[in-house]
Amino acid sequence: MTLNASELPWDESSGLEPFLPLDLQESSSPPEVPPLTIWGVTLCVSGTLIATENAIVVTTILVTPSLRAPVFLLLASLGLADLLAGVALILHFLFRFCVEPSDWSELLTSGLLVTSLTASLCSLMGVALDRYLSLSHALTYGSSQSRRRAVTLLLLVWLGACVIGAGPAMGWHCLEEPNSCSVARPLTRTYLSLLCGGFLMVVIVTLQLYAGICRVARRHAHAIATQRHFLPTNQPYPSRHTSGKGFSRLILVLSVFVGCWMPFSLWGLLGDASSPPLYTYATLVPAAGSSLLNPILYSLRNKDIRKVLLHACCPHRFSHSTHTHYPVDV
Repeated sequence: MTLNASELPWDESSGLEPFLPLDLQESSSPPEVPPLTIWGVTLCVSGTLIATENAIVVTTILVTPSLRAPVFLLLASLGLADLLAGVALILHFLFRFCVEPSDWSELLTSGLLVTSLTASLCSLMGVALDRYLSLSHALTYGSSQSRRRAVTLLLLVWLGACVIGAGPAMGWHCLEEPNSCSVARPLTRTYLSLLCGGFLMVVIVTLQLYAGICRVARRHAHAIATQRHFLPTNQPYPSRHTSGKGFSRLILVLSVFVGCWMPFSLWGLLGDASSPPLYTYATLVPAAGSSLLNPILYSLRNKDIRKVLLHACCPHRFSHSTHTHYPVDV
C-alpha cells in the first residue's frame, strides 16, 4: 500500500513521498526510483524477520506428523498468513526502492498484504475458537471430526481472504480516481472502510470468545475446588500461582491483539486521503508488527513445537519421546 500525503506543506526530511494526482504523474517525466530512506530499511528488515520466523514455524508443523491436532492446523495457517505479510513488505521495498514504481506493483503488494492480514486476523479468531472448544468439549477435542472441521474452516478463511485481497486487482482501486483514495493508496475509502469494519467485527468476536474461555475456566476452577473436599489431600491440583500465571498470559495476548489491530481499524474508518501519512504509518506498523509477535505468543509457547525445534537444533540432547498434547498449552 502507498500512503497519501496531506495537503499541508510536506517535510522532505520525513522520508515519505507525497502523493501526486494521476494527471500530474502522466504529464511529468517518467517516475524515478526514490532514494533509500530509514523507512525503507526498516520495512525490509522487519519483512525479512517476519518471513523467516514464520517460515520456521510453518515448516516445523508441516514436517512433523505428530502435529496434526486442530490447533496446529490453525497455527500453521496463522504462520502462513504472517509469512505472506513479510513477503508483501519485502516486495513493497523492492518495487519502491529498487525498481521504478508502477500501478501493477502497487496492486500486487496491496492485494497480497490485504490477503495476508485478513487471513492472519481470522486465524487468530480460529485459535481463540479452538481454545474455547478445547475447554468446553474436552472429551471430543482432537478427534478426526474436529480436524475435518478445522480444515473446512481454514479453507473458507483462505478463500474469503483471497477474494477480499483480489479487490484492488479486479478494479476496486483509486489509481484512476485519486479523489476516492483512502489513507492507504491504491485502496479506495469505501473498500478500506468495509475492510476495517470487518476487522473490528473479528476483533469483537475474538474478545467474546476469550470472555467465554474465562467463564469456562472459572467453572472448572470451582469444580476442582469442590472436589478437594472429597478426594485425598495428596491429589495434585492447579495452584493459585499457576492460575494467576495463565491469567497473566491471557491478559498479555489480549493486550497485544487489541493494541495491534484496533488503531489501524479505527483509523481506516476515520481517516481520508488528506490525512497526514505519518498517522497511517503509526497505525499500520502495529498491525504488521502483529505478524512478528504471533509466532512468539502462540506457536513458540506450545511445548510440542518447542520440543521439535530443540530436537532439530540439538538432536543428541533432546529425543522425541511421547508427549500428550494439551490444547490450553497454546
